[in-house]
Amino acid sequence: QVQLVESGGGLVQAGGSLRLSCSASGNIGSINAMGWYRRAPGNQREFVASSVTGGSTEYADSVKGRFTISRDNAKNTVSLQMNSLKPEDTAVYYCNLATGWGAYWGQGTQVTVSS
Repeated sequence: QVQLVESGGGLVQAGGSLRLSCSASGNIGSINAMGWYRRAPGNQREFVASSVTGGSTEYADSVKGRFTISRDNAKNTVSLQMNSLKPEDTAVYYCNLATGWGAYWGQGTQVTVSS
């Protein structure tokens, strides 16, 4: 069984920063990628950023230049540094783990950006 535990969400003013972390444990197998998605109220879950095993990273256009994803492969963790936050970044953020056996999701962590 695979578990993803997220931390780091909270309330911040516009222009501020937060750092999300996600730790994966259990029978993980081979990791293809780790990343972050988010779901704002009334919206569908959307892609935010991913880190593919082997080095490449991808970002949604809406967060490029403001968010940075990083991984610690030895610890099976992925982090998301979020700077210059905007009210439209308010959402529940979910950690995603893609392995050769399937995809897994964290429980989500709330990020609220006040104007």
